[in-house]
Amino acid sequence: MSSTKLKRTIVTAIIAMALADGSATAQKKFDTGATDTEIKIGNTMPYSGPASAYGVVGRTEEAYFKKINAEGGINGRKINFISYDDAYSPPKAVEQARKLVESDEVLLIFSSLGTPSNSAIHKYMNAKKVPQLFVATGATKWGDPKEFPWTMGWQPSYQSEARIYAKFLLKEKPDAKIAVLYQNDDFGKDILKRLKDGLGAKAASMIVAEDGYEVSEPTIDGHIVKLKATGANVFINLSTPKFAAQAIKKIGELGWKPQQIVANVSASVASVIKPAGFENAQDIISAQYTKDGVDPLWKDDPDVKEFVAFMDKWFPEGNKADSLVLSGYALAQTMVRVLQQCGDDLTRANVMKQASNLKNFEPAGLLPGIKINTSATDFYPIEQLQMMRFKGESWELFGPVINGEIGG
Repeated sequence: MSSTKLKRTIVTAIIAMALADGSATAQKKFDTGATDTEIKIGNTMPYSGPASAYGVVGRTEEAYFKKINAEGGINGRKINFISYDDAYSPPKAVEQARKLVESDEVLLIFSSLGTPSNSAIHKYMNAKKVPQLFVATGATKWGDPKEFPWTMGWQPSYQSEARIYAKFLLKEKPDAKIAVLYQNDDFGKDILKRLKDGLGAKAASMIVAEDGYEVSEPTIDGHIVKLKATGANVFINLSTPKFAAQAIKKIGELGWKPQQIVANVSASVASVIKPAGFENAQDIISAQYTKDGVDPLWKDDPDVKEFVAFMDKWFPEGNKADSLVLSGYALAQTMVRVLQQCGDDLTRANVMKQASNLKNFEPAGLLPGIKINTSATDFYPIEQLQMMRFKGESWELFGPVINGEIGG
């Protein structure tokens, strides 16, 4: 072969390689926060402050992403999980979200916790067109794809949950005198409103007292004394963990014996029930969507065995009895599933497209029969719950899995 022909062959080969490379590159789409080797995920979490019990959710997610990275990442890309403390303070949440989006340049913000904190960044995230994905709060407003297409919830909505409690009371205690303790912010007001909606025309006669507390209060003992004086025989505890535990403990100390209902967000044995005292928590009712990592009922369950193995290796300092840990575990799995479905199209628009295209997804840890389903018009991933009653030192499930569906 002549030198000229050889040069031509080499040039042709180089051009072919360049075209092939260009074609391969063209098939890959990245927005800020994603590359061939990395996916940056942002998060805010109350690691300190009045809701610091929820911090274990972020720590569990971090541990799960480390596990995924050690196993090769997602389509060859490692997750860079950047999580900041917002102390359950809306102004701090705004500051941290701006830092994540504008300075750290994350692809999305995932599992940011708390209704007040997420409300504070809701419009900002949608104006920036950055996914505010799988928000760790049950406020009903996270499922509004028409007005806020960049925001999606994850856990059952407070509307679904409150409707279940209302149905239970209307059937089992139609003449109940209900006293409600609620957190005086977006979280507490939302779930209180949904409870009233669920009780319908009977709300006005059944609810004899409602009392709101501020997260800045060191103790809510005074609120409990006030509510006991109303003569109520049902106490509904719409509080975050620290205050829910205080309420249960004080009710026991006062010798008050109402039927108690506690919101799912404060049903953790480790964070709420044990600190309040098992003796004070007997027969409390709540609703759940995850299994219990230490309940003998699930000791032979493959999902729970997988969870225990994960905890032992990746998060040994975590508490397997904390339902918040299991929530973080299932949340992280859902995020991974979405990123897997994205393939090499890691644009923010495709992240939301894949998040709204989950079909019968069952992360390890959800109760049997509970599945994640989303669509372009349904931004409520989990819409099922099962009621439970506290007995001894653990929760006992009762009744069927209930669908509280409100999505499109």
